Amino acid sequence: MRMIFGLVLIAGMALAGFAVYMAQGYINQTESALVQERQFRQQVGELVEVFVVTKQVNFGDPILRDNVRKIYWQKSALPEGTYSNEEALFPPGQEQPRFALRLMEPFEPILRVKVTDPGEAAGLTSELGEGMRAFAIRVDASSGVSGFVYPGNYVDVYWTGNNGITDVTKLIETAINVIAIDQTAAGATTGEATVAQTVTVKATPEQVARLAQAQATGRLSLSLVGRSGETTEGRIEVDAASLLGIEERQVIEVEAEKVCTVRNRKGGEVVEIPIPCTN
Repeated sequence: MRMIFGLVLIAGMALAGFAVYMAQGYINQTESALVQERQFRQQVGELVEVFVVTKQVNFGDPILRDNVRKIYWQKSALPEGTYSNEEALFPPGQEQPRFALRLMEPFEPILRVKVTDPGEAAGLTSELGEGMRAFAIRVDASSGVSGFVYPGNYVDVYWTGNNGITDVTKLIETAINVIAIDQTAAGATTGEATVAQTVTVKATPEQVARLAQAQATGRLSLSLVGRSGETTEGRIEVDAASLLGIEERQVIEVEAEKVCTVRNRKGGEVVEIPIPCTN
């Protein structure tokens, strides 16, 4: 009996030791996971809720409650102009929806610059700020950067024509914002180039007047500007002579030397005799 009791006691102590070992391993594993989670949260930082679209939204599509949802987004990497409040995105009492001004991919944050105000149509008027105008420039494959200009890009505008003396090309406007291609105000949806017939730009009334006069008196060409939209300083103008390195020749007029003479008649012959000029 004592032997059985001893065996049971030994087995119980073994099981208890194994349980303590397993519990210690689980506790250590849990503590390690907690430490890793704290380190991850320190790297990620604070998370905030933002509204995103749940499917691809094209230009002019309505923004509805059915195609948006809230997700957590890293606050330090949050774009400016997002919507976190449902009442801000869908104002109470407003039955008309917002419309997309840009292509948006699934789970892309909804930005204020990419949607209209509630009830406002998605057109060029929503792209124009106060005091700005839309102006259409006629282009072709060569003057329109072979179709690689899209809404949202910036372009320099060059004029080629005759200035009354010679043919010349000069920069007339720099870093003008393109807001539409032909009848499309949406951004590029594919990487394929489409040769347009008109490019609509956003400009001030004074710029519109210059562009209209330039288009009526010569040929306009576009040059795509980098992403920064930086402007070009100084006057840029090239004619055939400067392009080919032809120097303009100066014609110097030399006044002919004045000669004074007197005429003497000898019989039927008239003889001119040089004399010093008095003045």
